[in-house]
Amino acid sequence: MPQLAQMGVSKMKAWVINNFGIDALSLEERPVPSLGEKDVLVKLHATSINYRDLMVVEGTYNPKMKLPAVPFSDGAGEVVEVGSGVTKWKPGDRVMPIFAQHWFDGDPDAEIRKTSLGAGSAWDGTLREFAAFNESGLVAIPSHLSYQEAATLGCAGLTAWHSVVESGRVKPGETVVTLGTGGVSVFALQFAKAAGARVIATSSSDEKLERLRELGADETINYREREDWDKAILELTGGRGADHVIEVGGSGTLPRSINATRFGGHIAMIGALTGAASFNPTSVFMKAVRVQGIYVGHRRMFEEMNRAIEVNGLKPVVDSTFAFDDVRTALHRMKEGSHFGKIVIDLASHK
Repeated sequence: MPQLAQMGVSKMKAWVINNFGIDALSLEERPVPSLGEKDVLVKLHATSINYRDLMVVEGTYNPKMKLPAVPFSDGAGEVVEVGSGVTKWKPGDRVMPIFAQHWFDGDPDAEIRKTSLGAGSAWDGTLREFAAFNESGLVAIPSHLSYQEAATLGCAGLTAWHSVVESGRVKPGETVVTLGTGGVSVFALQFAKAAGARVIATSSSDEKLERLRELGADETINYREREDWDKAILELTGGRGADHVIEVGGSGTLPRSINATRFGGHIAMIGALTGAASFNPTSVFMKAVRVQGIYVGHRRMFEEMNRAIEVNGLKPVVDSTFAFDDVRTALHRMKEGSHFGKIVIDLASHK
């Protein structure tokens, strides 16, 4: 890092997991990463929190995860230095790292999963001031987005794009159901509307349902007032059911999601916010429903999503922004589950 060294910058701050637990996170000083021939040094300006990140920090994602580790997978920043063999990027470029650094296209495999950021593999995450990536592990930020907005795209945005566009291939006029108001669900609403779909959105809060309607939801259901929300969806679709359900709840909501889906419909299976439990698969084959597990997405999807975001002028929905020093507070907000959209960490902001 000769250029940074000339400026007297050789150290950086990073949040590190030495022991599991939000309040056990440690803010430490580490060397700025050195560069290989094909590496790019990025000054990270922002990151955002995904449910996976909370699980990683608390030790429920992988209790045997190798520690110490820097968590988080999302990031957006500026190229400050490049290796001698780098041809794709130059200092000043605005970039985002891809979730799995060796997943460029096609299906993932066990080796590709090992290159995912921020989960205790050989690839430290983005909750730090500087990071080095191979030039192939980066994509450009849409020109109209800030660093804070762009930092929401790498996991939640791409997961929603994978669900709606790549796996779902949603067509104009089809009906898409989104569950809740987390990052993936809100992005899925935005992408489905951009594709010309009808969206039925659910939440436990009337205030949040109003915000979902402002984002374009055609119908909304308060699932606290209407516990049989699957029947409500059937009523709204004339008994036919939805073409697509963006399923983030897991075993606690999946049976109702299947009931709410039309024969031959599609369920994008993303999360397990309601926990794990036994499940009777009979209804899946009796309705010929396609349940597709979604594992974020590869670089080609990321680049295609970014082009669509730019053409449509889409803006990510940011719930709140926290200073770099306030990461623990931000994680507690994620755990409360009261957010709408994405929780962002401004890595350039210190208390």
